[in-house]
Amino acid sequence: MGKPVFITVELPEQDIAQALANYFKRVGWHDIRNNAVDDDEAFEIRDGLALLSGALQRDGYTPR
Repeated sequence: MGKPVFITVELPEQDIAQALANYFKRVGWHDIRNNAVDDDEAFEIRDGLALLSGALQRDGYTPR
């Protein structure tokens, strides 16, 4: 595992945060794999989406 990366994002509207939370819930392996170069990258994308989704949920943006 590499060095941790810390990202701070300021979204202009709460609706965007909610839309992202909803998207992270809906996106599936098929979508991720089709947009990745290979399985390894797809797993990294999936893990990254899970981390972003968790951060949104901790701030109160739960998927509908």
